[in-house]
Amino acid sequence: MLVFGRAAWALLIERFAGYPMPLFDRISHPVVWIGRLIDWLDKQLNIRGVSPQEGRVRGALAVASLMVAVFIPSYYLSRILTHWPYGWLAEALLATTLIAQKSLKDHVVAVYDGLGRSLAEGRKKVSLIVGRDPAELDEAGVAKAALESLAENASDGIVAPVLWYALLGLPGIVMYKAINTADSMIGHKNVKYQWFGWAAARLDDLVNLPASRLTGFLFAAADPSRFGEIVQVMQRDAPKHQSPNAGWPEAAMAAALGVRFGGSRLYDGEMVELPYMGDGRDNITRDDIQRGLRVLSRAMWLLFLGMLLVSLFVAAVDINP
Repeated sequence: MLVFGRAAWALLIERFAGYPMPLFDRISHPVVWIGRLIDWLDKQLNIRGVSPQEGRVRGALAVASLMVAVFIPSYYLSRILTHWPYGWLAEALLATTLIAQKSLKDHVVAVYDGLGRSLAEGRKKVSLIVGRDPAELDEAGVAKAALESLAENASDGIVAPVLWYALLGLPGIVMYKAINTADSMIGHKNVKYQWFGWAAARLDDLVNLPASRLTGFLFAAADPSRFGEIVQVMQRDAPKHQSPNAGWPEAAMAAALGVRFGGSRLYDGEMVELPYMGDGRDNITRDDIQRGLRVLSRAMWLLFLGMLLVSLFVAAVDINP
């Protein structure tokens, strides 16, 4: 089920419209609904004191149940919409609810604007999009945190859902978002979720693998004159990251901006040393946030055009087999 054209329009519509706040106030958001289901499965199946093997089995059962629960309604809804006039547009509009392009941009712009007012305001705004403790961050630290979040979330918040929608239709984007949400809720390496969240974490790594690489290449293509240089840095540094996927967009963004990501950061009072991404300067500034947003914008336009071209190619092949 290839729907590259619908994916392109979903990406374009969401870029400007986002998810309307009045709609959120009235019915909440699909990711919130998915989160409530995950929370219920967690309470029903995650029992302390079981063996690691049983914990993994229970976690896998939770993920499997989640997949069935989101696949069935999304599949039948997609089938129903195929018989509607302009059903393709209705489906694309539904898909926009699971893409976070405008939301990501708005959150990062808020950090940029916050830093323009004061360091304290910048720290406050960046705390909404990163897990690290912002209390000790200087301006460079706040800007770096915002840009790292921008790069990583471009992959799992925009490119991955759009890609899975293009490949598998509405069920594809819904299942992807369910996996990604499950990973964020139960895919942690702590006592409670070490075993129960194993399946969610591994599955999230798998489904994000193609999009993370594609996002990195899109960031590189956003600056054609330095494409080869950026790709070289990305391929060298991405495997150093503790995540199998986050390093690709982060290394590419760092190279595109001529800065360096990674290094020391504070999580829950514990100092963590992360490998460096990129060869550039450490003194990242507020203006670099704006530059990073421009890289994102150009990359997403390239994704949109790529989706349209693929849809036209598929249509031409169907017409002239």
